[in-house]
Amino acid sequence: MSSLDQLYQQVILDHSKERHGCGPVDGLAATSHQVNPTCGDEVTLGVTLAGDGRIQRLAWDGEGCSISQASLSMLSDLVDGKSPEEVRSLFQAMETMMHSRGQGVPDDVLDTLEDAAALEGSSQFANRVKCALLGWYALRDAMTKLGTDIQGGTR
Repeated sequence: MSSLDQLYQQVILDHSKERHGCGPVDGLAATSHQVNPTCGDEVTLGVTLAGDGRIQRLAWDGEGCSISQASLSMLSDLVDGKSPEEVRSLFQAMETMMHSRGQGVPDDVLDTLEDAAALEGSSQFANRVKCALLGWYALRDAMTKLGTDIQGGTR
């Protein structure tokens, strides 16, 4: 294993243990509950948007593998206070990386994703792609409930 792979594994383990943004979702403007039927990962993610559409508050609660928990922790760090356009860009970068099937993505995509770039290696395992994207799909669903589509546009 290369030193870069070891570093990435440590980043994933650290996030899965510390779980940034993990907490009660009560009182948030919209929530989404997502389940990965292939491995049993579950998450409920809640979000409140500010008047200008920025993420004002995000919290999540869930159980699952280290990939899903680390991805949610990284997501929480990445989108805090971001505008809908910035969240849309991050969502697209994450989907691009996770659907690359281990073929690699440009460095600017990895730079955009910060710690979440550590999940790139899991893109070569189809069952892990769902784990890494579970929280992102919960965020997409919750924001859609608030009238903001981070996949394609704003309603």
